[in-house]
Amino acid sequence: MAFDFERLLDESVKIHGHLCAGQVLGVKMSILGLSLVGIFDPKGIDRKDIIVYVEIDRCATDAIQSVTGCSLGHRSMKFMDYGIMAATFLNLKTRTAVRVIAREDARDKAAHYSGIANPYEAQLMAYKQMPNEELFYTMPVTVNVPPEDMPGRPIKRIQCARCGDYVQDMRHVGIDGQDVCKACAFGGYYSK
Repeated sequence: MAFDFERLLDESVKIHGHLCAGQVLGVKMSILGLSLVGIFDPKGIDRKDIIVYVEIDRCATDAIQSVTGCSLGHRSMKFMDYGIMAATFLNLKTRTAVRVIAREDARDKAAHYSGIANPYEAQLMAYKQMPNEELFYTMPVTVNVPPEDMPGRPIKRIQCARCGDYVQDMRHVGIDGQDVCKACAFGGYYSK
């Protein structure tokens, strides 16, 4: 089955809210990554065979979610806060994985492809027509997914000995013989 870039881009734009270069990169990155790991129907027959690790919380991540059908809520998308325009596509059935990284030099080539002086408009237009080799690096990788990170029901739930919140999927921490949540162990992003 071939991927329809224009249709996938239109779907992604509807979810994301606007068309931008990040959407184009995310759709093309997804098509490439899925193809390289042998996933051709990510929202259909292959939907339980894919996990995607995204390394940035930018526009491309919405496109990757749109194309792959993977999401945090389904536990099939994992957010790794590396700040890198990259994603790793893992076929759970074959254990084949590939990391796709956006090439920084693609930005410089955009004006040549588009003939547009404004860098943002140039990138938007150019990325649609640039070949994958000029947009991305790819590398085969190995990804070991622990049981507690797999999609599906939680493996274990514990109650934090300090605050009483329930912690799922082995995300608790043992401190002084007690199971506690990470917020109690290390401090949270919020304060009481």
